Amino acid sequence: MKDYIIKISLCASFLFLITNCAVKKNNTVTDSKKDIPLQDTVVYESKDKTTKKTFFKDSDKETAWVDSIYNKMSLREKIGQLFMVSAYSNKDSVHVNQIKKLIEDYKIGNLIFFQGGPVRQAKLTNLYQSKAKVPLMIGIDAEWGLAMRLDSTYRYPWNMTLGAVQDLDLIEKVGRNMAAENKRIGVHFNFAPVLDINTNPKNPIIGNRSFGEDKVNVTEKAIALMKGIQGNGVFCTGKHFPGHGDTSTDSHHALPTVNFSKERMEQVELYPYKRMFDEGLASVMVAHLNIPSLEQQPNCPSSASYNVVTNLLQKELGFEGLIFTDGLAMKGAANFKGPGDLEIAVLLAGNDILLCPDNVPVAVEKLEAAYNGSIITEERLAHSVKKILHYKYKIGLNHYKPIDIPNLYNDLNPSENDALHYKLYENAITVLKNEKEILPIKDLNEKIAYVKLGDDTNSTFVSTLKKYTEITEVKDTNLDSLNRELKKFDKVIISFHKVNKPWEKQEFTLTELLWLKEIAKHNDVILDVFAKPYSLLSISDFDNIEGLVVSYQNSDISQVVSAEMLFGAVAAKGKLPVSINNAFHVNDGLTTQKLNRLAFTAPENVSMNPAVLSKIDAVAQKAIDGKMAPGMQVLVARKGNVIFQKSYGSQTYDNGKKVNNTDLYDVASISKMISTLPNVMQLYDKNKVTLDTKLKDMLPFFAKTNKENIIFKDLLNHYAGLQAWIPFYKATLDSNNQPSEKYYRKIAGPDFTTKVAENLYIRNDYHDTIMKIIADSPVSLKKEYKYSDFTFIILKEYLERKTHKKLEDLSKENFYTTLGMTNTLYNPLDKFDKSNIAPTEIDNYFRHQVIQGYVHDMAAAMEGGVAGHAGIFSNAMDVAKMMQLFLQKGNYGGIQYFSPQTFDAFNTCYYKNQGVLRGLGFDKRVHKGGPTCGCVSESSFGHTGFTGNMAWADPETEIVYVFLSNRTYPEVVNDENKLAKGKIREEIQQIIQDAIIK
Repeated sequence: MKDYIIKISLCASFLFLITNCAVKKNNTVTDSKKDIPLQDTVVYESKDKTTKKTFFKDSDKETAWVDSIYNKMSLREKIGQLFMVSAYSNKDSVHVNQIKKLIEDYKIGNLIFFQGGPVRQAKLTNLYQSKAKVPLMIGIDAEWGLAMRLDSTYRYPWNMTLGAVQDLDLIEKVGRNMAAENKRIGVHFNFAPVLDINTNPKNPIIGNRSFGEDKVNVTEKAIALMKGIQGNGVFCTGKHFPGHGDTSTDSHHALPTVNFSKERMEQVELYPYKRMFDEGLASVMVAHLNIPSLEQQPNCPSSASYNVVTNLLQKELGFEGLIFTDGLAMKGAANFKGPGDLEIAVLLAGNDILLCPDNVPVAVEKLEAAYNGSIITEERLAHSVKKILHYKYKIGLNHYKPIDIPNLYNDLNPSENDALHYKLYENAITVLKNEKEILPIKDLNEKIAYVKLGDDTNSTFVSTLKKYTEITEVKDTNLDSLNRELKKFDKVIISFHKVNKPWEKQEFTLTELLWLKEIAKHNDVILDVFAKPYSLLSISDFDNIEGLVVSYQNSDISQVVSAEMLFGAVAAKGKLPVSINNAFHVNDGLTTQKLNRLAFTAPENVSMNPAVLSKIDAVAQKAIDGKMAPGMQVLVARKGNVIFQKSYGSQTYDNGKKVNNTDLYDVASISKMISTLPNVMQLYDKNKVTLDTKLKDMLPFFAKTNKENIIFKDLLNHYAGLQAWIPFYKATLDSNNQPSEKYYRKIAGPDFTTKVAENLYIRNDYHDTIMKIIADSPVSLKKEYKYSDFTFIILKEYLERKTHKKLEDLSKENFYTTLGMTNTLYNPLDKFDKSNIAPTEIDNYFRHQVIQGYVHDMAAAMEGGVAGHAGIFSNAMDVAKMMQLFLQKGNYGGIQYFSPQTFDAFNTCYYKNQGVLRGLGFDKRVHKGGPTCGCVSESSFGHTGFTGNMAWADPETEIVYVFLSNRTYPEVVNDENKLAKGKIREEIQQIIQDAIIK
């Protein structure tokens, strides 16, 4: 090791330096060769094996390379290595030429990129590198990812959000991802993590950039992030030394003063640095702060203080890594000295890299003069320049390669990022109050209102809430009338949304505070804050707020995860990283119950490959282009998480109304599985019926008919010999194939209240005729499988007579309301606008109108739209809830609807040896001739629907797959069923299976 001596010339031109706070005559600092490496490391484990310290080895090759480069450098080239200059990829050619000139004429050795775009930056990096004699070291200020500076790149949560996360592995994963993105775009230094302990809520520049106000929490998160970044080939820079957290001034605009004793700073602000140094932090950025306890010179920024940079940072704390100044153009430094003089001062203070200088030509000239005048010695210059060269070697610049431009955007935005993002918010969102156990919301029978505060977007939050239950958005400009409206509801969810920018103000307005106070006074309220936790400081009283949630940021994923948490699909795990007056303290955070409701996440989080799943898009488009269906919904869930939900095409081929995820489809025979069947299963579960119960005992109506001895098991297995169907409607048409006046009326009357379609009502007693026709119909004497709609028409009759309730009421009361299936119902026009319902056919043989919002199945239509075999309208999300209920063997949302034993009984093939591949009400045909791809397990089950639908679940892979379409539009006369022949549903199911990561 060598010592270098800072020598001072008393020549007139540099006489000012004698009083400069950065100058210490005849003082020495250690010149270590133990630079912090990224590639070649040695890990020393302490005797108690509780801590580890990582050091870099300097190989002989490295030292030889550094010396050879240094020895060939001119003075200007050496001085140029000290500079890291601001570069932009969103500026014009004038700026580009300026940077090229600085590289070529002033030999600057490093660049830090700011605003722009990734491809533009990569091209400029290649250009600038081509102009440099020694490859440039590239830095970027990317605390929450490249998106802090670059468009079209990924934005990770702010440090304050990460401060709420208790799982350090997730933080380290963020660092790994950041490193990969930095490396891909040619960045060697990420100026992160922020080590400032934000003990001042009014801090104008740190705030959300800090992990919080607790020194241990800040340190643990920073170490985890650093391990992820440095462990994957990018240097970290801890900032802003010695601590910018407890300031109320922005050093970009003025010099903040920190009036703490050195003892206090050692206990608080310096704590993370000591720990980080032990863990191998590569570099430090020194802030521009006025700290009287560390530097006596008035208004001397810490970056220019020898006491701070050399005595404290290097000698006392033993830091041997690279030392950056904060930006020298910032007023906190620029007001201290002018260009050139400032650079001399900060270099003599002990910094290595002069960041963002205001005037490089002037600074270079003055540094050259200082060197020639012995103000800066050769030893001092060599110390920093060689250290910089060592870092360039360690990062691989001795074998520099240009950045590959092709596929750069995709590489910087991998799908895995969203998977991590979901997990981060699942672990960050924090519950601070949960009075009356208001969270999670268990009872979906309750009437829930929603009120928005704040001026940023909330659509993702509201749409996700509505996936769980019916939510009524209440808006009013008058507080009194708003509160009158809210009296109709059991709970009120209030969310506060502010723009997702860390430096923007995120406070409640006085009006919003008043509204919040008054609403909370009169209602049971859940307040969900999509802003920094400090926004809560303005709320003086939380007593009337039953549920308080901090979601930290207003992003799409935070909105999804927070809505999930409110309904128990995920549990709250986060801990508050800062204090909120005396109301809430650091590490406050309540856990909430996790209910087994469907959640939402990225495919990778359930071991599914999103690139494979994306192939569904092409298959859906093939179906649309081939006129197999005008549009469709596709949903995939695995392990209780929806991972794929898309809508394709339009409701018709010509009207341009695009299909939305919330649109309703006539699900045809899937009605059997999601309406009639679960109600029957409940009666079976209560021992009201057994597998061997005879039809005559279920319905005396069938006594003394050829069906009286059909047993329950055979009925549901379609093994009872019943006819497939009968076109009941044909007997009600006149000679012109129009609805006969004998059976129909265009206007409802006392005996004609059963609505078949728009302006068409059938005689109320015709139901009895249908049942008599079924009773009198022949039965096959041969025991064989024969699918029949009669099974579920009969079961509806049984359910209604047994329970004395209508099927539509049974399904709603027993399942739909408590499952949150608010978009599942018979006769949807009673609740929904026609435009939100896909039409199924232009009927020119029975009802002679466009069938939209009325059931397509003719027999179900003649039953007023409610039948055991058809009539349900729903969307993919709601169907998935019922399928998940089945997958969870009768349990959903913490409610046991029927026993696991009952589900197993219904999911059994009783006549498999006879070639009947069905359960009780479930289709289970998984061979190539069945309705599946043949790639699912034998325990899988589901159903298809005539209108072009499929719902399937597989217990082995825990996958739910829902496909809904209106393939019957515009007509089904001489139906070719192109969708079935094209095996579109099966092809998508195969893709889903292929997407499973083995």
